[in-house]
Amino acid sequence: MVKKGGRKVNISTYLKEERICLNLEATEKKAAIRELAGFLRGSKEVTNFNSFLKDVFKREKVGTTGIGNGIAIPHARTDAVSEFVIAFGRSAKGVEFQSLDSKPVKLVFLMGAPKQNINGYLRILARLTRLLKKWEFRKSFMEASSAREIIEIFEKTEE
Repeated sequence: MVKKGGRKVNISTYLKEERICLNLEATEKKAAIRELAGFLRGSKEVTNFNSFLKDVFKREKVGTTGIGNGIAIPHARTDAVSEFVIAFGRSAKGVEFQSLDSKPVKLVFLMGAPKQNINGYLRILARLTRLLKKWEFRKSFMEASSAREIIEIFEKTEE
């Protein structure tokens, strides 16, 4: 849980079934980001899709968001989103992400946050990173059979 303005906020609050892809097709970083971003196109949170995508790629040039253990968290603080937004993708084949451990990525969390909300953004990013350090948590994502199950994994962990 992340506190936002005194109240607790769960990452699961931002997950939506229609923004979860259990079979990412892309095998390289840019294509995977584009594929996942497609799940956010037209969402109420993304006010300018092209700018959002551009800002994610700009952030990726600063340094890889492939954090190791088969995980990548491409993200951007941007004026192109009105509120925090997330899409999740899973790849059986693995995505070449230039990860810190040089291993392919299987779990990709694409996130966008409004530029002015740095504290909430950093809290959510830190919380997600902490949760994903747990092997059992990552394993449960690889075994999930539906988008609903992905959300339920977060809900159970955040109780």
